Amino acid sequence: MLYLIMDLKKYSFWCLVVFSMACLGCKNTVELSKLESSQLLKDPSYFHESLDQLTDIIVHDIFSPPVASRVYVYPCVAAYQVLQRDAKSMSDLSTKLRGLEEFTPAIDTTNVSFELAAHAAFFTVAKALIFSEDQFDVYIDGFYHKLDSLGISKRVIADSKKYGEEVSEHILKWADKDNYKESRSFSKYTITENPTEWKPTPPSYMEGIEPHWKTIRPMLLDSSAQFAPSPPTPFDMSKNSKFYKETMQVYSAVKDANDEHTLIASFWDCNPYVMNQTGHMMFATKKITPGGHWMGIANIASRKAGQKLDLSLRTATYVSIALFDAFISCWDEKYRSNLIRPETVINEHIDEEWIPLLQTPPFPEHTSGHSVISTASAIVLTAMLGTPFNYLDDVEVKYGLPSRKFESFLQASEEAAISRLYGGIHYMPAISEGVKQGKNVGNMVVEKLELNKQ
Repeated sequence: MLYLIMDLKKYSFWCLVVFSMACLGCKNTVELSKLESSQLLKDPSYFHESLDQLTDIIVHDIFSPPVASRVYVYPCVAAYQVLQRDAKSMSDLSTKLRGLEEFTPAIDTTNVSFELAAHAAFFTVAKALIFSEDQFDVYIDGFYHKLDSLGISKRVIADSKKYGEEVSEHILKWADKDNYKESRSFSKYTITENPTEWKPTPPSYMEGIEPHWKTIRPMLLDSSAQFAPSPPTPFDMSKNSKFYKETMQVYSAVKDANDEHTLIASFWDCNPYVMNQTGHMMFATKKITPGGHWMGIANIASRKAGQKLDLSLRTATYVSIALFDAFISCWDEKYRSNLIRPETVINEHIDEEWIPLLQTPPFPEHTSGHSVISTASAIVLTAMLGTPFNYLDDVEVKYGLPSRKFESFLQASEEAAISRLYGGIHYMPAISEGVKQGKNVGNMVVEKLELNKQ
């Protein structure tokens, strides 16, 4: 009987050993193939989360609106250029974007998931353009840890990362030639005694932001001045002049603002430079940029439309291209006309106690950046997703503002444009001409990227 018990124990022990060895081999048997990995990563939520994370870092690093558009566009293009090699819904942008040459990584693609490689390219390029690399690394490490837990093979991850990083190197070399680095050493904005020209505004009196942004290489524009708007109304403070009436329109818009106008102005503020003053103390409030708001809308629209990774990435990339060129077009006019802001004029000539509802951004007045970039983005999104397109814009919720409903992208862009009058920071011509300028940029993007044919 004793021998029988011992034999049973030996038998049980060896069964446990065999079972344990089998379990150790389970990891290999459940690893996902390249095809299974790609199918899993077609889920666009991974990209939506990565784009949102990049926005959070842009806010944290306090990039100016024009520079933020650059931080969005190059990672999106890098990811797009990877995925387009394996997605019928996407065409090669190297035949369309200025200065972007064709490139095929010299790597065996047997174990490459193009979906995963696209993420790797997005991460690599984004890291090269931001300050808070450590913060982004935490997110990236979490992303790859999640892939490990899902069973994606280490070989697929390694080869896909290598492929994405080779494309990234190509994109970053292209980005290095856009004149951004050179422009960092260009002269700063010079304040003059001319009473018609822009000068820094309270409370922080910041110097003019990106006075040479027109020198940055566009994505699709022939030149920064391709869609130069009509110039602003000539400065004239005589009480019967058109300029005086436009100034008084801004003055009254703030003094007579109702709750809805106040909410609209706040919702579309998107000023990363807001300074708060309490006694002798001054501190900054970090906010999303105007471009960041529209990249958030692109994410919202992609989710609502049920787009997979290819179409989600396509939507984000095309919007980022529109934003990038819209800022170049707008900034070309801002520092050409160099018009003084309403706050300065009103304080000097009408009411020294008057304060705009929104804090005046640190750059010249004409044209309205929101009007240009919002209209351009809305036209691209409409071409891709149609109209009407009902959606709930909750981008600003994390910044303490309620969500707003829109029936179309153009309705949202129109509200964004007029918000600048409600906020007291733009004359009406800057808004109306900005909308025209944005339409020109948006329609050009639609035409050159052949969105109406897709």
